[in-house]
Amino acid sequence: MDDKKRKLFLVLSLLVAGGALAFISLGNIGENLVYYWNPTEVKEHGDEAVGATIRLGGVVQEGTVDWDDQRNELNFDISDGTTTLKVHATGAPPQMFRPGIGVLVEGTMTKGGIFESERLMVKHSNEYKAPEGDKEASELYKTVENL
Repeated sequence: MDDKKRKLFLVLSLLVAGGALAFISLGNIGENLVYYWNPTEVKEHGDEAVGATIRLGGVVQEGTVDWDDQRNELNFDISDGTTTLKVHATGAPPQMFRPGIGVLVEGTMTKGGIFESERLMVKHSNEYKAPEGDKEASELYKTVENL
């Protein structure tokens, strides 16, 4: 009878520990989900996209970059070729940021139709290409301040 009690205690202990682990790991997973959408998918989801944490991927549109270095704010349009969304980002953008480059912004869609971003990442390939010899050094070091 002592062996049965010990086995029962061991099984119950394992079940309680397994249940606690499952609760901790899966309990708040819905609050920590980040969706990856393009601008068309954001528009299609409508009100469902408002307030959700989203990673939005697309290309920065020519002529839309507005950098305010005094307020440290960046406004630009992002497109997937079908739909264009306005983005408002805070903080200094990466040095490679420029019109025509692929970007990934993380943030939330507002009811006003502007994507508020807390995080901006530039997409680039892993290939390194040496600069052409006929370009001046000042042209190679362009930043968003020159836009």
